[in-house]
Amino acid sequence: MKKMSVVAVLGLAVLSTSAFAKMTSEVPHVPGEVLVKVKPGFMGKFLAKKSFLGADVKSEMRTLAGQFFLLKSDSKSTQSLVTELENLSEVAYAEPNYIYKAIAGTQSLESMLAGSHREVMNAGAPTDPLYGKLWGLNNTGSNEPDRNGGQSGTRGVAGADVDAEKSWSITRGSKKVVIAVIDTGIDYNHPDLKNNIWINEKEIAGNGIDDDGNGYIDDIHGWNAQGKNGNPMDGNAHGTHCAGTIGAEHNNGIGVAGVMDDVTLMGVKFLSDEGSGTLADAVEAIDYATKMNVDIMSNSWGGGGYSKSLEDAIKAARNKGIVFVAAAGNDNSNNDSRPSYPATYQVENVISVASHTAQDTLSSFSNFGKRTVHVAAPGSNILSTTPNSEYKVFSGTSMATPHVSGVIGLLVAENGRIPVQELRERLMGTSTPAAAYRRTTVAGGRVNTYNFLTDTRIPRQGPEDSAWRVESLSEVFETAHPYADNSKKSKTYSFPGAKYVKFVIEKYETETGYDFLTFKDGKGAVIEKLSGSG
Repeated sequence: MKKMSVVAVLGLAVLSTSAFAKMTSEVPHVPGEVLVKVKPGFMGKFLAKKSFLGADVKSEMRTLAGQFFLLKSDSKSTQSLVTELENLSEVAYAEPNYIYKAIAGTQSLESMLAGSHREVMNAGAPTDPLYGKLWGLNNTGSNEPDRNGGQSGTRGVAGADVDAEKSWSITRGSKKVVIAVIDTGIDYNHPDLKNNIWINEKEIAGNGIDDDGNGYIDDIHGWNAQGKNGNPMDGNAHGTHCAGTIGAEHNNGIGVAGVMDDVTLMGVKFLSDEGSGTLADAVEAIDYATKMNVDIMSNSWGGGGYSKSLEDAIKAARNKGIVFVAAAGNDNSNNDSRPSYPATYQVENVISVASHTAQDTLSSFSNFGKRTVHVAAPGSNILSTTPNSEYKVFSGTSMATPHVSGVIGLLVAENGRIPVQELRERLMGTSTPAAAYRRTTVAGGRVNTYNFLTDTRIPRQGPEDSAWRVESLSEVFETAHPYADNSKKSKTYSFPGAKYVKFVIEKYETETGYDFLTFKDGKGAVIEKLSGSG
């Protein structure tokens, strides 16, 4: 008998079985601070009214996405101030000044000095002494470092990397490609980075004058939106680590090598030395990089709730053809049902990146999403540059993101800019498919640089679209009321002769973190586990 593929459409309304009352936690924000976008032509009227709100203007921003004011009130709650502002006809929208954080997981306990190690390398590979530990660029199956920079005892999967060495026969990058690392800043004096750092040659350092008339004083190597000055020096290490993965110089006798040998790295700091920053500063940082017309923005940070002002800033970058690469998050959470921002904004230039291990599995901490997380890249136990000429091992989707930024940078170096939506589709379509990413990313695979540069597509497993047959179940699957503690309800659906089965859920609602909707295959293996609503 010929086997038939079946898709089942299942409508679910799963109600909570938890004895705990549903609780919603307030999204972290700066108390009493609200970011306001004023409608064009209404600035004067708005400023005339702001005194009646009991709020002071903390700062003003004229961005490509519009004019914003950051208001501060010591007498009103954030929510009441937002409500009052949104009732004004002069206001486009108002929202809390959300707090964002660097998305990093575990960090090494010790550091390595430049040139203190030497690893065996392939012919033609960079000669940098620590290159042999960069499994994300060339995974030998036995070169993953542990958290202290030593040798990991866990066997990897040879070839589960971004396939960098093969791609370097095509291009190693170009100084014409500018990548903004929007983060905690960059140690622009690091010996492995200093030759690839952006320099604003129209600006005279330290004279306190905006020599080039771009609206920013002394922005020699970028901009510090958090400190409101032209010094994006990294006092944290997170941003410098990301920068090294993108563009640590090759064959200079020290340290590591980046995905790109030649690149121009712009430091755009909005996260403090403690690793946190605000919505207002994030908008300013993105706007600066957009005005400077960088090619790519690398964003290894997240948090806050949905923000219209942040989305508008990203759209302004899209309108200039700038790619916005973003970390999916480190909460081991499904971004399809519980969005993580900025990675989950549905804007064409956003590329959301999950993290994978040297063992070719999704990292245990990594967020995922079949509809919202585009690709996976190396993010566990990644060695890179840190301030004061040092090198450390970090883990996180923060480390996966700069791998992708560098990969995209190589394409821009070789082909120039292409439309952002076309670029994103090409990145996904040329990824290497693997089981670990089939249900966790849109692409179903991990980034492959050589395939990306050559536009080589690897066929995905699965049936042709024409082979599917729809069977509508149209039923509600819910618990009894009232429900008992630890109650369970299950149902089995069988489709004789089917080789593949898809379930499309119209709606589900459970108690986040307490109750779960679990899908298993015919052998009892868990295929998907959902909690919350979506």
